[in-house]
Amino acid sequence: MTFKVYLSGEIHTDWREQIRDGAAGLDVEFDSPVTDHDASDDCGVAILGAEPNKFWHDHKGAKINAIRTRKGIEEADVIVVRFGEKYKQWNAAFDAGYAAALGKSLIVLSQDEHQHALKEVHAAALAVAQEPGQVVDILRYVLTGHLPK
Repeated sequence: MTFKVYLSGEIHTDWREQIRDGAAGLDVEFDSPVTDHDASDDCGVAILGAEPNKFWHDHKGAKINAIRTRKGIEEADVIVVRFGEKYKQWNAAFDAGYAAALGKSLIVLSQDEHQHALKEVHAAALAVAQEPGQVVDILRYVLTGHLPK
């Protein structure tokens, strides 16, 4: 069984690489949004033209990025959404809600200090992990039936 896993959320740490490296040897394909922050923010105006108003600048970029995000979430078997420690990832909350609305298997990766703020997101998840290694252990167990050593 091959799992398609979409890695959504925080882009300022190497959590995606930790999961990809840890899942080496498992039958998993990974996808994610564009994680180059500047490219993601500016894709709309770079492709469709400058906007003097920041709202429309961001609007263009958000819509173009949504093409990739929607496809990735819709085609994934499992969506992992990471909420980082430093920034509020409203887009990650949106992705988690979209995945839940589609009935996708959702794993949330967050810290204890965000428990209250993310209570509804956590309630929609099938697992709430704190470390990328726990996500790898979940994937390994679901795919192979083997528990962590």
